[in-house]
Amino acid sequence: MLWTENWTQQFRAYGDQVAMRSAEDIAYAVLRFFAKGGSLVNYYMYHGGTNFGRTGASYVLTGYYDEAPMDEYGMYKEPKFGHLRDLHNVIRSYQKAFLWGQHSSEILGHGYEAHIFELPEEKLCLSFLSNNNTGEDGTVIFRGDKHYVPSRSVSILAGCKNVVYNTKRVFVQHSERSFHTSDVTSKNNQWEMSSETIPKYRDTKVRTKEPLEQYNQTKDDTDYLWYTTSFRLESDDLPFRNDIRPVLQVKSSAHAMMGFANDAFVGCARGNKQVKGFMFEKPVDLKVGVNHVVLLSSTMGMKDSGGELAEVKGGIQECLIQGLNTGTLDLQVNGWGHKAALEGEYKEIYSEKGLGKVQWKPAENDRAATWYKRYFDEPDGDDPVVLDMSSMSKGMIFVNGEGVGRYWVSYRTLAGTPSQAVYHIPRPFLKSKDNLLVIFEEEMGKPDGILVQTVTRDDICLFISEHNPGQIKTWDTDGDKIKLIAEDHSRRGTLTCPPEKTIQEVVFASFGNPDGMCGNFTVGTCHTPNAKQIVEKECLGKPSCMLPVDHTVYGADINCQSTTATLGVQVRCGGGKRGA
Repeated sequence: MLWTENWTQQFRAYGDQVAMRSAEDIAYAVLRFFAKGGSLVNYYMYHGGTNFGRTGASYVLTGYYDEAPMDEYGMYKEPKFGHLRDLHNVIRSYQKAFLWGQHSSEILGHGYEAHIFELPEEKLCLSFLSNNNTGEDGTVIFRGDKHYVPSRSVSILAGCKNVVYNTKRVFVQHSERSFHTSDVTSKNNQWEMSSETIPKYRDTKVRTKEPLEQYNQTKDDTDYLWYTTSFRLESDDLPFRNDIRPVLQVKSSAHAMMGFANDAFVGCARGNKQVKGFMFEKPVDLKVGVNHVVLLSSTMGMKDSGGELAEVKGGIQECLIQGLNTGTLDLQVNGWGHKAALEGEYKEIYSEKGLGKVQWKPAENDRAATWYKRYFDEPDGDDPVVLDMSSMSKGMIFVNGEGVGRYWVSYRTLAGTPSQAVYHIPRPFLKSKDNLLVIFEEEMGKPDGILVQTVTRDDICLFISEHNPGQIKTWDTDGDKIKLIAEDHSRRGTLTCPPEKTIQEVVFASFGNPDGMCGNFTVGTCHTPNAKQIVEKECLGKPSCMLPVDHTVYGADINCQSTTATLGVQVRCGGGKRGA
């Protein structure tokens, strides 16, 4: 059996909440699959990535599968990476029994089962003990021995006797990602701007009675299609009352739209991944005489699944002016001009060779349909580089002429946070000095608020209970067998810094009942004050250190009423090539 897509996180489109899939849940599913005869698991994805340029599919985030075992920047996301690494190391170490052994199974109780792979003639045996109950830990008897199996977990027994791995017991370190604004990139934060030309009907060459379908006009060479029309109003057409404004109403099957009336920006609207189409409804200021309505329709990638892939359609389906004194004005058959792509795209003003084709002036904030540019130096070190675009809304990013990707900060989740605010710039895109950064902002933004940052996972943590059943970590391979060096059931935790870095600071240390997550631990009522001093002695200045998980080492009161006998530690690594 082959498992072709084991999702390592919940697939995300713009507007979706972050929905992480835990290392424990992935490991449980994988071992259940292997225990029942599965032979290959393909992780989707194991390494996150970036949809550079216009490569992202419909409404898909530019940062793709950032919660994978290796994140968008290629850094290990712990404990997901380490927990799955240990799982596959165990399976690989006992591959002969697993691949060629005779498979049998036993029911050990309600929700409990054992799957055994055995080669009796070679005295090889590998077994999987599963507890498939939710919220119910338990103990089972297997081949005369008692084994504790937490709820919704699988234990691997080497030699069908010794627990060497349990999916719910995470003994590897955790890591917390942090972002650092580089001093060198903050210098000379001077921006210039060039407004995108808003075409009128007379400026277009493709003219029809009704608006044309968008994809056939853009040919997947651009996200953008301008629609423009003009109409004349008499004084009797306009509302007599000053408190009544006409409303421009557009039904669209594209992904997003901006509207302009007589060169003034009137607003924007968007659809979403689930529901095809949306309504644009914005009040507009009209005048006696000729009025110009211009709509910039955009798509956020091609459709990636479902029916009608060969006949994807988008664009304006209905356009009305509501609220006129003489009633509703239907513009759908008014005569429309079309222009594919932005003028800045056509002239490639995002590159050095195209900069001189337009006029640039000092930047102003909150200008719709505007190009912005500045230069910056590469941050020191080799940590990944990102742009924090929180001060902007929607558009495209270019660095030294390379398309970094679409950004859409104004598309908020239900929690009110941007779907994605930080965007990856690969170091190969950069020079040491004078990197050209060009932004096309569709809606409104403050370019001087854009931050060039570096990313680290220098905060690493342990969170292990003394009550966890011990794992045998002191084993090695001997041919096709797992050779037990010692049946050491003591609990230990290892902290290891990224390459070329050492532990510089112990941020948090507590034994007892600490709470929280890596980067946000708090002490409990059974806290041991000297835990931090003990960890500092064992770890400071070292690239890696091993800590015992034993209350006697930290002088903890094991009889404290609320204790979970848990060691919680957060350390910070540094001293490598990290930028300023």
